[in-house]
Amino acid sequence: MGTLGRAIYTVGFWIRETGQAIDRLGCRLQGNYYFQEQLSRHRTLMNIFDKVPVVDKDAFVAPSASVIGDVQVGPKSSIWYGCVLRGDVNSISIGSGTNIQDNSLVHVAKSNVSGKVLPTIIGDNVTIGHSAVIHGCTIEDEAFIGMGAALLDGVVVEKHGMVAAGALVRQDTRIPTGEVWGGNPAKFLRKLTDQEIAFISQSAANYSNLAQVHASENAKSFDEIEFEKVLRKKFAKKDEEYDSMLGVIRETPPKLILPDNVLPDKASHASQK
Repeated sequence: MGTLGRAIYTVGFWIRETGQAIDRLGCRLQGNYYFQEQLSRHRTLMNIFDKVPVVDKDAFVAPSASVIGDVQVGPKSSIWYGCVLRGDVNSISIGSGTNIQDNSLVHVAKSNVSGKVLPTIIGDNVTIGHSAVIHGCTIEDEAFIGMGAALLDGVVVEKHGMVAAGALVRQDTRIPTGEVWGGNPAKFLRKLTDQEIAFISQSAANYSNLAQVHASENAKSFDEIEFEKVLRKKFAKKDEEYDSMLGVIRETPPKLILPDNVLPDKASHASQK
C-alpha cells in the first residue's frame, strides 16, 4: 500500500470512527429512551497492509469466518462458520474443492528454527474436520484431516493421507500416501482401504455441494427470508397421511426443495417408491 493508499485508508477510518462517536452522543442525549444497535467490527475478509485475501467467486466463505491477509481460496472451496485463516507473516494457499470445517484454525510460520520458510499450502479436494489446527503445513490433494487434529510446523500430508481425529502431528512429520496416522504424538496406524480413499473424494464433493446451499441461504434478502418463514409455517401444518386418505396431493414449493446432489440418497429413495 503506497502513501496515497494509506492516506485514503486513514481518512476512511476516521470517518467511520466519527460516525460511531456521533451515534454514541445521540444515545446519551436520548437518555433511557434510546434504541441502541450494536455495531460489529467483524470483517469476513480483512487485509493486512498490502496483503489482501483473494477468494474465487465460486468459493463459499461463511459470514462468521475470518480470512485475513495473504490468503488464496480456490474455486468450489468452502470456509465454514467460525474458521480463522490468518496469512499475516506468510501465505496460505487453498486449492479447489477443499473444505475447511467449522472453528478450524489455519496459520503460518515465518520460518522454523532451521530458517525454513513455512507457508501453509492446502491442495485440491482436501477435507479438514471441525476444530482442526493447521500451522505452517503442506497438505496435498485429497488428503483428510480429522476433527480436532493439530498439525505443527513443517508437517507434510501426502495425497490420500489421513490424520485421525484428535491426533497431534509433531513438527516436520511426513505422512505417506495411503496411510492413517493417529494418537498423541501421531504414529502410523494402518493403511487406508480402497473404500476409505473413495470416501475422501466423496466427502469433498458433498461439502462442495452443501456449500452452494449455504451460500444461497446467506445471500437471501430479509424479505425472502420472511416469505419462506410463512411458507414453512403453512406447509408444516399439513399431514401427508391424512392428505393421502382424502386423495389430496400437495406440491412443495420449489424454494423448499434441496438439490439432489446435496442429499445423494434422495434420488434412490424416490426411485424405490
